Amino acid sequence: MLKKRLITTALAAALLVLGWIAGIQLASAQSRDILVERYAPLAGSQDNAKTLVDGLRDGATFKLGDTQFAPPTKKMGYGNVDISLAIAQAKLSADGVSSPTAEQLKSVLIGTSTSPGVLALRASGEGWGQIANTYGFKLGDVMRSHPERADQFARASRPEKPERPEKPERPEKPERPERPGR
Repeated sequence: MLKKRLITTALAAALLVLGWIAGIQLASAQSRDILVERYAPLAGSQDNAKTLVDGLRDGATFKLGDTQFAPPTKKMGYGNVDISLAIAQAKLSADGVSSPTAEQLKSVLIGTSTSPGVLALRASGEGWGQIANTYGFKLGDVMRSHPERADQFARASRPEKPERPEKPERPEKPERPERPGR
């Protein structure tokens, strides 16, 4: 009886762990697809966006066309990939570049010999807010700048408060009768 109970418990625990792992993988795939879709215009195509997102996520050297990227950061989560690309996109837009070349994208992300890029600043230990400030932005503004993010960050509107009902008037207190003998 005890052996059967242990086997059942072990099997249930294994199924829970497998379900949890599958959920994580599904969420990762969805996160990747969202970022690829979001940054395809920045990268120039869906394929370039896949390469860019995967390369930054893995922290490995990758190529976009003939331009080689060697991220100075280690592996990054999808959230950090999103923030780095959002800051890079904001910087390029501020510079008047709406469809950057791979070389322009590399100079903003990795940097040049004269100015460090977004990822170089991150690798040196700066926080995302500091990096955004370096380029003259506020991180919250950069992250809200995408139309599809507007819903994510929008505040829920409060329903109107109903009008308070008027309090009924209190009846006047009757006068106290006088006590005889006072």
